Amino acid sequence: MTRPFRFGVVAPLRSDVKAWREQARRVAGHGYSTLLMPDFPQLQPAPGPMLATVAAETDLRVGTWVYASPLRPAWLTAWEAHSLSLVTEGRFEMGIGVGRPGIAEELAGKGVDGVPSPGQRLAEMREAVRMLRELDGPERHTPVAMAVFGPKARALAAEVADTVTLALGDQPRGEVQKLAQEFRHADGPELALAVPVVGDTVAPHMAPPTTDTAAWHAADAVTVLPDDPAAAIDEIQRRREEIGFSYFVFGAHVADRFAPVVAALAGR
Repeated sequence: MTRPFRFGVVAPLRSDVKAWREQARRVAGHGYSTLLMPDFPQLQPAPGPMLATVAAETDLRVGTWVYASPLRPAWLTAWEAHSLSLVTEGRFEMGIGVGRPGIAEELAGKGVDGVPSPGQRLAEMREAVRMLRELDGPERHTPVAMAVFGPKARALAAEVADTVTLALGDQPRGEVQKLAQEFRHADGPELALAVPVVGDTVAPHMAPPTTDTAAWHAADAVTVLPDDPAAAIDEIQRRREEIGFSYFVFGAHVADRFAPVVAALAGR
């Protein structure tokens, strides 16, 4: 099954609020589907208020990219997600994952005793989705995007997620193709690809600033795109055909430059 293309932008607040809101309006004008906020407590404003602001000022869909499940109880994640779905009139997508590398140190720094095991984190993700579905009731369905990698996480995503993004770094194309294969069937979830590296630049809050972009290019990693829009268009089409990715997520620093990519491919 071939899904139509759509495009999202991860837009952390890295300027004054006025400039950030202006950027969100440009993202909407370029035809992107979704504006996404990272979950970095105390380094960024909380995702909820920022996303509600964007939804009130534009027709964009909005989402978290992604909630780190160990940072809050499942009921709180579900409640906030349902609330955002309600106030955005169905334009919120809940992205959730088990937490980025270094989450143990982050939790300790915030005074959290004990770090949940990977199995416990997956259980919390499942519970958050279950409670979200309960809050939504039969009249609402808040889309869920899961960031996963290991076999147990992929199995959970295949069972309960609407969108799946593989938590990738410099894995070569062939390896990613094998990982994605299990989702490529008629009723499978949408496959999303986060692209933190464009040319030689790294998107803030999508990959570490110390990322070796040359090594990622050399590995033929799918998390890299050329910075020329025409070349990027060709690569994006190739990645849908070969692997199944139809939802592409870029950093806000390339949103304007990649407007021709969105104009050429969105909805096709």
